[in-house]
Amino acid sequence: MRQAVNKHLYDYWRRLKGARSAPERSEIDPAQIRDALADSFIIEVDPAASFPLRLSGTRLNALWLEEQKGRSFLALFEEEDRRTLASVMMTVIDGVAPVVAGVEATAGAGHELLDLELLLLPLRHFGKTHARVLGALAPARRPRWFGLAPARPLRLKSFRVITPSEARRYAPASAAGAIRPHPAARRPALVVHQGGKA
Repeated sequence: MRQAVNKHLYDYWRRLKGARSAPERSEIDPAQIRDALADSFIIEVDPAASFPLRLSGTRLNALWLEEQKGRSFLALFEEEDRRTLASVMMTVIDGVAPVVAGVEATAGAGHELLDLELLLLPLRHFGKTHARVLGALAPARRPRWFGLAPARPLRLKSFRVITPSEARRYAPASAAGAIRPHPAARRPALVVHQGGKA
C-alpha cells in the first residue's frame, strides 16, 4: 500500500474492527476519515453481484465528471477486467479479507495515464456479513485532464490480499490509541491486586 489516503482508511478500519472479522457499517464515523472521504466509497453486496455504489466520494465522481452513486462498481472497469474484479470482490466478502489493487485510468487518446491504488475492506451491515464493502480509489498524482475530461473505464493491473502479518506495517505509530475499539471487540481482562488479611 503506497497512498497515504489508503493507509489512513485501512488503519481506521483495522482499529475499528478490533478482534472481529469486520466492523459494522454504522460504526464508520465520517469525521474520523475526513481526509479520505473524497476518495472513498461504499459498495452494496447485492444478489445479482453487480455491486452498486451506495456512497461515492467527490474525487471518484470527478474522475467521470458525474455522480457515481447507484452505478455498478464493476461497470467502472473495462469489460475484460470485470470477471476478475468480481472474483476479487468475492475474496473480500467470502474471505473477509482486505485487498489492495493497482488500477490505471486515462481520459482517451493522447491523454496521460493515471495510476490509482484501490483498497477494498469488508463491512457488516446490521450484523450481516456479505453486506457492504468500504473502499477507496486514491490517485498517485492529479493529471491535467482530471476533472476536465471523463475517464474511460478503469483497467485492473494487479491485486493482492493484505495478510494479518503484513497489516502491522500499515499501522502508523502516531495513531495508536486514537480510536477506541467497539465494545464487542474488547477482551475481558483479569486484574490481580496485591493484598492480604488485615
